[in-house]
Amino acid sequence: MITWLFLGAAIVSEVAGSLALKAALDHPGWYGLVVVGYLAAFVLLDRVLRRGFPLGVAYGIWGALGVAATAVMSSVLFGETVTVVMAAGMVLVIGGVLCIELGSGLRAGKSVDPS
Repeated sequence: MITWLFLGAAIVSEVAGSLALKAALDHPGWYGLVVVGYLAAFVLLDRVLRRGFPLGVAYGIWGALGVAATAVMSSVLFGETVTVVMAAGMVLVIGGVLCIELGSGLRAGKSVDPS
């Protein structure tokens, strides 16, 4: 369970860093959060991998949920458009990552749950 919490925190940190990057275009003070967000994301992802989580699964979940959350939050915070095609793409990416996770568990003969 702690591994999943680390992964969730890595995603939140990366999304915060990405959103701060957009905010920093107009207000350079946000660059501090960019650095902290990305650094925290990689440190947390390191913790996930050290706990035995497969790289392909961890990176896939981190990337897919990060992209989706960043797109949704940039729409909310910055008024950027999320089209139907973009939303469908996010669903497909997340679905693909779920397939990778399920496939990883099937190949190993168990589900992925490195607690």
